[in-house]
Amino acid sequence: MRFVVAMDSFKGSLTSLEAGNAVKRGIERACPEAEVTVIPLADGGEGTIDAMEPFLNGITRNVTVTGPAGKPVDASYIYVPGTQTAYIEMAKAAGLTLLDEDERDPYVTTTYGVGELMKDAILNGAKELVICIGGSATNDGGAGMLQALGARFNDKDGLEIRRGCKGLRDLETVDLSGLTGRGIPMTVASDVNNPLCGPDGASFVYGPQKGASPEACENMDGWLKSFAEKCGFDPFEKGTGAAGGMSFALKNFFDANIESGADIVLRITDAEDLIRDCDIVVTGEGRMDSQTINGKAPFKVMKLGRKYSKPVFGITGITGDGYEKCLEAGFEQIAPLVVPVMEKGAALKSCEETAFVLFGQPNMNT
Repeated sequence: MRFVVAMDSFKGSLTSLEAGNAVKRGIERACPEAEVTVIPLADGGEGTIDAMEPFLNGITRNVTVTGPAGKPVDASYIYVPGTQTAYIEMAKAAGLTLLDEDERDPYVTTTYGVGELMKDAILNGAKELVICIGGSATNDGGAGMLQALGARFNDKDGLEIRRGCKGLRDLETVDLSGLTGRGIPMTVASDVNNPLCGPDGASFVYGPQKGASPEACENMDGWLKSFAEKCGFDPFEKGTGAAGGMSFALKNFFDANIESGADIVLRITDAEDLIRDCDIVVTGEGRMDSQTINGKAPFKVMKLGRKYSKPVFGITGITGDGYEKCLEAGFEQIAPLVVPVMEKGAALKSCEETAFVLFGQPNMNT
């Protein structure tokens, strides 16, 4: 019996590979004869680069950059010499996890450090960039990233605006003559379809997670709308609201192609070939609910499994409202953790035990 295990991370508890290997141990206990292959899974957010790294045949470059709150942070990206491609994860330079709770303020957090990573990659020979966005602490429409790459955003007095979304309130003129990176092929790894502005936009949907009050969300939505219009772009285009508008900046200023982050990871890990040749597929994430079927990474895995008529099982920390839609969409069964916990050691043990219970059923229909 051949299993493929592709678990997304359990945010705050386990990485993709930690969860996958725990599930593998449970399967091997339940089915000692099983052959279990674990592949990482991610959707473009935090942990995506770490998930892809074993498959890229690249080198890790460490860079000190400007963090989301303006303080220096140690970040890294992967450069693949064979293809001259740099893989950059936004969360490493502008991620929410880089901040303490009292530092979360999307009025002032900046994507400047992401631009510094991009610039370093370009100056060191990268001819193509893959930028994984998600898990950000920012809502500046990518303005900080653009400033780091040479764009000039000035106020009415000709002075450069401050970093962060609040700086966009003072924007009067835009000068892109010094912008580095134009003409370099870029791919954005994202699984978010929200527009930059409007009730479903970056500010109103994701701002509260980053520390914004209702009043701040309304203000930021207006400033981002003005920013987009002054630059000559549509603030309501679908897909441009990911990561506080980072996708807006990359798509419009660099003509970047936006792709599903999960699809990129699945392609790099050769997941389709492995799933085609296996007998059972296991996937999951920290919470599975009605949102899982809206293109999340476990849903992508399930679709691949069903393409080759493989039974696909879900293992999740907890089930949420509407998780039954996952079963209707094609999951064979969804098993929440025996003990839903956040602490890493206990979560590993619970993942293993859940897989053991699920695949130790004597009459499991596969």
